[in-house]
Amino acid sequence: MKKTLIALFVAMVSLCGTSMAQKTIKLGHINSSDLMQIMPGREEAQATLQKDVDELQATLKNMQNELEQKYNDYVGKKDQLSDLIRQTKERELQDMGNRIQEFQETAEKKLQDRQQEVLKPIIDRARKAIEEVAKENGYTYIFDTSVGALLYQQDSDDILPLVKKKIGI
Repeated sequence: MKKTLIALFVAMVSLCGTSMAQKTIKLGHINSSDLMQIMPGREEAQATLQKDVDELQATLKNMQNELEQKYNDYVGKKDQLSDLIRQTKERELQDMGNRIQEFQETAEKKLQDRQQEVLKPIIDRARKAIEEVAKENGYTYIFDTSVGALLYQQDSDDILPLVKKKIGI
């Protein structure tokens, strides 16, 4: 009886080991920064973005020059101005400074949006190629060594509902 239980246990362990060994995990990695440097269309996208940056910088520089000129005029005449005019000029300078800051923030946001818009087709193309290579070569996971991120995974169970339940969400 004891020998039968041991034989049964050994058989179960070997069966479990065999079924676990059937699903091999194949890992791969890529440096997406290196890939992006050689992607077709990247240079044209960079040129488009640089043109947008140059236009916004020129506008910002003009606004700053105008503010500086008005500030220098104000400082030169400050002692000769009445209190009401001085306060009005100070408010005007402050408003100009606020508009410049607002323009800068809006310009940064627009550049980020534009960058995403221009680079999206290139990034999508790279991602699709990574996924196709991974599938064709039987990779289970592909890691991005430039940022330490998972780029591809085979179909697997989504454990988000289980984690939410565990946390109580």
